[in-house]
Amino acid sequence: MIGAKTQEAAPHLGCGDEVHKVPRSLRVVGARAFAPLVLLLLCLAVFLPGQMSVPPLDRDEPRFTQATKQMVQSGDYVNIKFLDERRNKKPVGIYWLQAGMTKLTGYGAEAPIWVYRLVSVLGATLAVLFTYWACMAFMSSPAAFTSAAFVALTFILTTESRLAKTDAMLLATVVLAQGALARIWLARTKDTFSRWVYPLVFWMALGAGTLIKGPIILMVSGFTVAGLCLFKREVAWLRHLRPILGLLLLLAIVLPWLVAIYIATDGGFFADSIGRDMLGKVATGQESHGAPPLTHLAASLVLFWPLSAFLLLGFPGIWRERKTDAIVFAASWLVPTWIVFELVSTKLPHYTMPALPAVALAVCFVLIHKLELPKRAGLYWAATLLLALVPVLVAVGSVALPIFVNAWPSPPGVIIAVIGALFGLIAAREMKRRHVFNAFWPAAASSIFMLFGFWAFVGPALEPIWLSPRLVTQIEAATSCEKPQVITVGFNEPSYVFLLNSDITLGNASAAAEFLNDDAGDGCRVATVESKYAVQFEDAARHLGVKLEKAGAVSGLNINGGDQLTIGVYVNGG
Repeated sequence: MIGAKTQEAAPHLGCGDEVHKVPRSLRVVGARAFAPLVLLLLCLAVFLPGQMSVPPLDRDEPRFTQATKQMVQSGDYVNIKFLDERRNKKPVGIYWLQAGMTKLTGYGAEAPIWVYRLVSVLGATLAVLFTYWACMAFMSSPAAFTSAAFVALTFILTTESRLAKTDAMLLATVVLAQGALARIWLARTKDTFSRWVYPLVFWMALGAGTLIKGPIILMVSGFTVAGLCLFKREVAWLRHLRPILGLLLLLAIVLPWLVAIYIATDGGFFADSIGRDMLGKVATGQESHGAPPLTHLAASLVLFWPLSAFLLLGFPGIWRERKTDAIVFAASWLVPTWIVFELVSTKLPHYTMPALPAVALAVCFVLIHKLELPKRAGLYWAATLLLALVPVLVAVGSVALPIFVNAWPSPPGVIIAVIGALFGLIAAREMKRRHVFNAFWPAAASSIFMLFGFWAFVGPALEPIWLSPRLVTQIEAATSCEKPQVITVGFNEPSYVFLLNSDITLGNASAAAEFLNDDAGDGCRVATVESKYAVQFEDAARHLGVKLEKAGAVSGLNINGGDQLTIGVYVNGG
């Protein structure tokens, strides 16, 4: 393997007179023979709970899955549509992967939401394993293992692994490209370097990432390349990237679909995806997601937990090691990408996730590979507070959140969350004692318990917010048709469209009355009407002579906007 040889660093004097050593347990599970298997088991433990029990989360996830469903139904694998509207926002890669998963599992277009999510589970798992591989270029196997484990345990990646959209798989392609880039760069002093495998991996990863989420991966790797050239004032190594053939390979991967979608939409895809979506997010906060600079930095304290607590300890060592290859590479990866996302007007929690492995690389290189621990007591107190505060807040939230939405707390979820909080307090106690490495395992256990408790029990028990699945159940009870025709007025969340799995029309009150008036008498037409449109709908039906029958109603909190809604289910009772 090209890069720094894997070796165990010598113990380093840390705080006071105490000698800090990497614990034997971490050296054993982090050894090359065991690390990939342990990381795979960890990914299964943190990514799988709740995949089947948590309904589609509005709005992005069901937009992706509904578009994929329509792609499978129509057999058109070029155009991307949500109902009759073109979805010209992201490239086709994730839709192809999701469509392939529906076919691989045998469900086809009728696949439940968890089938679509398997692509994100795969992407998140690959991202963790690729992080281990990328970090192995710079440091020992136990340090690389800890970096990958930190990535797996963070709230942001575990959340994205449960959302059937682009970001988990994008992260996998980013880390794969960066791992290959690291090895190419580390070979810069070797004139005889002639390997093709790493440039091939690099350019193929760039092509795959571009098909998944457009230019994001090109920005991350491009900034990294520029940073490496500037920090080291070296450009000759760029020839090892095989740039000409690499660009041709990149174009061979992405150009066929780009040409096809340009022809199919008469250029409309690029006008919408680049002009309205991407540039719109840069200039303004789209869909009420605007926020000031440094928002991502503040949010990372929670989203990157528990890594964020250890990052506080790593700052002094990172600065001292700033000229080493590992820190130069991590900084080239992290800093410019992070600055861009802080300056972009639209801010969403997952935006900075492509930089997450760079943070893990820098932290574990300093704390574990170099064994450089800080002396300042304030850093330990800050890390202690962060390790304790987050799991305690999650445990409190497992009770408070259901009460807030008028649901009963889930007893198993609360118990498991409290166990997670106890492990978090144990980790905090070890950190307070400056037993930094002893804090890792209880912090990892705390994250596992918190994630399991929330996704397997607390989340599914928040019944008032799951309006769409409850509404679909009401429709199924109101008619004996296998696939009734439905018109909806007011409530048209993408999760409802996806779960309904039948013909649906988005209309107004008058259109809904006419829709029921045209019922052929087989009782296969249903109207769902939000309460604020009910009077207008009933008046229109009365004017047409339609005898309405209210078959049921669903009430709850719409998490998009925070409004309390009541949606009635109507059929023609005449």
